[in-house]
Amino acid sequence: MDFELTEELSMLKDMSYKFAQNELAPASRECDANEKYSMDIVKKAAQNGLVGAWIPEAYGGADAGFLGNAIITEQLSRVDMGIGLNIVAAPFGCEAIYYYGTEEQKMAYLPPVCAGEMISAGAYTEPDAGTDVAGYRTRAVKDGEDYVINGSKMFITNGTVCSFFVVQCITHPDDKRHARFSMIIVPSDAEGVTRNKIPGKMGIRSSDTAEISFEDVRVPQENVVGEEGRGFYQLMHFFDTTRPMVAAQGLGLGQACLDASVRYAKERTAFGAPLGSFQLTQAKLTEMAVRIEALRGLIYRSAYSIDSGKPDFTLAAMAKYFGGQTAVFCANAALEIHGGYGYIEEYAVQKYYRDAKILELYEGTKEAEIMTIGKVLMSK
Repeated sequence: MDFELTEELSMLKDMSYKFAQNELAPASRECDANEKYSMDIVKKAAQNGLVGAWIPEAYGGADAGFLGNAIITEQLSRVDMGIGLNIVAAPFGCEAIYYYGTEEQKMAYLPPVCAGEMISAGAYTEPDAGTDVAGYRTRAVKDGEDYVINGSKMFITNGTVCSFFVVQCITHPDDKRHARFSMIIVPSDAEGVTRNKIPGKMGIRSSDTAEISFEDVRVPQENVVGEEGRGFYQLMHFFDTTRPMVAAQGLGLGQACLDASVRYAKERTAFGAPLGSFQLTQAKLTEMAVRIEALRGLIYRSAYSIDSGKPDFTLAAMAKYFGGQTAVFCANAALEIHGGYGYIEEYAVQKYYRDAKILELYEGTKEAEIMTIGKVLMSK
């Protein structure tokens, strides 16, 4: 087994981090304070092949695979997880189009997103149904050659900045629970679409999050992605492939926490000695480092399994679960090492602390990952 990155992936890693230092770092504080979505940075990232990097070159991507995408996510998140999310989630929802869409749909949507000309959004979560995917209520009813959509979605990433949505709808209400759904592409400027930004988030404040409502929104039936009635299964596959990316956010954030803590422990003195010379400080730094390395192995291996055509989705769930835990642990430890200074705006660790918690909530709560992993273990 070869655990070394290829030359191409090593170069991608270095380039991604340099891009983050040059472009994300200067904008980080302003975007966080003002909840500002950085479209100009997304476009610059697209010019450098960092948007939709997992998408093949035939559809405008860099063909870096899911491992390459995880590495990009890791490096961007080391500098600013919110702005980094704007970049790696610009194709949010395009996974369904790539795997299940027609050739016409792929060519219409994937290249513009990779080029930074369009932003996508997956409209899945609803006000009363998050983890319970089968509990979604948004409906799409056939009327002539169209579908008419009514319902609402909540906590939608890119909701007010996107060009189109991939919407999970009930299209076959009389079928079995998991066979009722279809995914439908809806232009964001379609008549009847209302988008409201959700302000005041604790973390990832530069990422756009919105509530979306659909009132008699009419789209052609040709906008259905894949086979009607297969939307639930398509969405499960979506989560399976994006979990390494979410875990990689935690990896990058955890690494940022460790880097900041080591620097501070060398510079800060207490009782006449460097803070890092005390065993309790070293214990926290060591635990952070061990968790980070263990998480990196989980992420890289699960992402590689997808790229190799032998996906291990249980491993991906483990990566997602451990990614959130690692980020939260490292952010808390970093704040404790920084003491009172970690609690003020001057130091980045207070932002790391605020950003970390979302990784245990979105794209499958940690409890949902436990259920996924536990079911597999009990089935053996």
